[in-house]
Amino acid sequence: MSTTETPTRPAGAAAPDQPAFADPPTLGRRSALAVAGERGRGAGRRLRRAGATVLRASAALVVFLALWEVAPRVGLADPVFLPPLSTVLSTFAGLLVDGTIGAQVGTSLARAAAGFTIAVAVAVPAGLAIGWYARAAQYLGPFFELFRNTAALALLPVFVLVLGIGETSKIAIVVYACFFPVLLSTITGVRTVDPLLVRSARSLGLSSPALFAKVVLPSAVPTVFTGIRMAATGSILVLIAAEMVGAKAGLGFYITYTQFNFQIPEMYAGIVTIALVGVGVNGLLVLVERRLTRWRAA
Repeated sequence: MSTTETPTRPAGAAAPDQPAFADPPTLGRRSALAVAGERGRGAGRRLRRAGATVLRASAALVVFLALWEVAPRVGLADPVFLPPLSTVLSTFAGLLVDGTIGAQVGTSLARAAAGFTIAVAVAVPAGLAIGWYARAAQYLGPFFELFRNTAALALLPVFVLVLGIGETSKIAIVVYACFFPVLLSTITGVRTVDPLLVRSARSLGLSSPALFAKVVLPSAVPTVFTGIRMAATGSILVLIAAEMVGAKAGLGFYITYTQFNFQIPEMYAGIVTIALVGVGVNGLLVLVERRLTRWRAA
């Protein structure tokens, strides 16, 4: 009798209707976990790099502040003329609470803002004209070059004699000090615009106003803001010097007043206030510059 033999599969062989290899049910989840882990490690590395950058940037400042605190206490400096940092900060906090510092800062910032605004409003159009039009550079260049090399503080007696010791002379000296950094940076920004961009815009039929608005100004903004930031810092410094000469309010007046009355901690508190105001103004201008030049990161 013949029998039909049924073929047998070797042990472990796959069935014909099943794939030879099947993905484990956790493979997709493992891939997602691996990606998430890689992202987490990348974020951690970025955080560590940012922390190291901040630490390096603040190391010198921390050492300076620590030396300021320790030197008067160990006899390296006379505490009468250089009080410890903690004493100055305590005095600063008291002046801030009673409104003394706020009033002086408000007076100085109002003067600086007025002069700075006038200088920017005049210097930017003048810089655009000199940088773009050769005829304007020919006529106005030598005039501005003459006064650019004359320090603002050297002309302070002239401003006081002509305009008096009131607000007008102080605002005028700020205008003079801020005008030339903004003017020179604007001229440089216009003259360094890529000529290929200008030729391309002209080939598209853009008019001169449209060319300025769409090509020249956006390209020149970063350079112009460099001068604006320099002018803003210079406006505060020059104004402080002017207020020391003749004023009845303002940070410069307050520092001179406290010096004459031998109120040394109050004097240093005024100096610290100037530093904080300068840092704050520069930070504000950096934010404005980043907002106006977002196209550079695109």
